[in-house]
Amino acid sequence: MARQARKSSRKSGAGPVPLSPRPLLRRVGRWALRGLLGICALFALLVILFSFLNPPVNIYQLQESARLGGVQREWADWDQIAPVMGRSAVAAEDANFCLHWGFDMAAIRAAVAEGGNRGASTISQQVVKNVFLWHGRSWLRKAMEGVLTPAVELVWSKQRILEVYLNVAEFDEGVFGVQAAARHYFGVDAGELSPLQAARLAAVLPDPKGRSASKPSSFVRNRTRAIMSGAETIAADGRALCFEG
Repeated sequence: MARQARKSSRKSGAGPVPLSPRPLLRRVGRWALRGLLGICALFALLVILFSFLNPPVNIYQLQESARLGGVQREWADWDQIAPVMGRSAVAAEDANFCLHWGFDMAAIRAAVAEGGNRGASTISQQVVKNVFLWHGRSWLRKAMEGVLTPAVELVWSKQRILEVYLNVAEFDEGVFGVQAAARHYFGVDAGELSPLQAARLAAVLPDPKGRSASKPSSFVRNRTRAIMSGAETIAADGRALCFEG
């Protein structure tokens, strides 16, 4: 009887019981959710901090510094930048800057109608890309930009957005920020820029490696005149009040 009992007990525990994959999947899912929430919390903290602290060097500047062996960059606070520079940048890059919440839907519809040959990126979107993300085309970057842009618009003032934009934008190869650009091209500080000089700087913003503010092509000269006119227009019709008022 005892021998039979031992045989039956060995048979009942003959092999290991297979583990269900569900606990492992739940564990992985919890860690993935925690990681996602951690990333969201980090970006939320950075958005809040950079609303009053100046952002450090960004990914693109580091890449250019490694490629060129160094870059020129110098921060200028808002009150150290000529007011006409802000108006010129808005006239050149985002005339409805004061009217939207981060995305210019009219510009997006126009870009779609033209088959994507026209840019629709606002100054707010460019700030998010330059400060928090990386350059290049990918669905991940666009998705993150789409989430972060309204957050920046909600927390930052329009003046702060434009101030950061003017300090992180590239104006020539390896020349970042309006202070470095003003010295590089004209030998003056950002607060001393004339309307013509400010418009020249704004004219090179979409293509800083292909255009020059000190040796302007006929295209840059024509664009400069249009920007000067646009800067006067947005000052007159109130579209500069959100960052100058």
